[in-house]
Amino acid sequence: MNILVTGANGQLGNEMRIIAKHSADNYIFTDVNQIEGVETTYLDITDLEAIRKMVSENNVDVIVNCAAWTNVDACETDEKLAVLAEKLNADAPENLAKAMKEANGLLVQISTDYVFGKEPYNTPCKEDQKGTPTGVYGTTKLHGEQQIMATDVKHVIIRTAWLYSEFGKNFCKTMLNLTATKPALKVVFDQCGTPTYAYDLAKAIEVIIEDYKKENSSFEYSKTGIYHFSNEGVCSWFDFTKMIAEYSGHKECEINLGCVTEKLYLCAICYSADYPSPVKRPAYSVLDKSKIKETFGVKVPYWTDSLKICINNLQN
Repeated sequence: MNILVTGANGQLGNEMRIIAKHSADNYIFTDVNQIEGVETTYLDITDLEAIRKMVSENNVDVIVNCAAWTNVDACETDEKLAVLAEKLNADAPENLAKAMKEANGLLVQISTDYVFGKEPYNTPCKEDQKGTPTGVYGTTKLHGEQQIMATDVKHVIIRTAWLYSEFGKNFCKTMLNLTATKPALKVVFDQCGTPTYAYDLAKAIEVIIEDYKKENSSFEYSKTGIYHFSNEGVCSWFDFTKMIAEYSGHKECEINLGCVTEKLYLCAICYSADYPSPVKRPAYSVLDKSKIKETFGVKVPYWTDSLKICINNLQN
């Protein structure tokens, strides 16, 4: 099977490269950003004709779209960037969907917990829950989902959250550096969700592709639809940072506890309102993963178990 991966030089794209090393399938890794020493085919996914040509010439069976505009704050304050976000997060996935519809293939699209957040809730979000994005980024990603479904292409849309990995820029790597270099940090505790190790998400995509191969349907894929994937459990950004510091051994921060001084790492908690940003982030974005587990038999690791693995890889 020929599998085309877009956004191949990002976090998830790099994890898909690891998956490909042990796969019998033929993977084609594409991106608009070229990295020296990394084999990457140039593909602009805003260009429908370029996609059609790539799909036709390589007999592509599956596209895994890891590409997106993810600068959440910037597109809230810059109208031109908001337009670009719509182009990359909504129109480009539609292009991929059209090309795969014509090729009778499968599109795996990565979406986000940012499609939720406007309505208050405190139970894990299900796939059929109405999207209520709070800003431009979430709105464009929701549009992407809707535009894919409108093409009637065979698709699996996976919403994920709090993605981190050994690659690129992400919260885990930032906090790994800050907890090693700063005497103290303030981290919000009133936003709760679940971290997602990008390698675990890549493994879930691998399971879905294998299932698609087994079904081998000419016209329909019985498991077409929207699914949720993150690691198991729930935490705040404060908890996430605490565990990053603990697992990395960064415990040299001086903390005053009343009249007692102890050598341990602790982040001073604070509210989101203490650090206003252009976009209101979801206060509770825990994703219900029952559907993907029951449908595909995907095994979902607990978030701290995966975090330990990632930090170990980064430090060794």
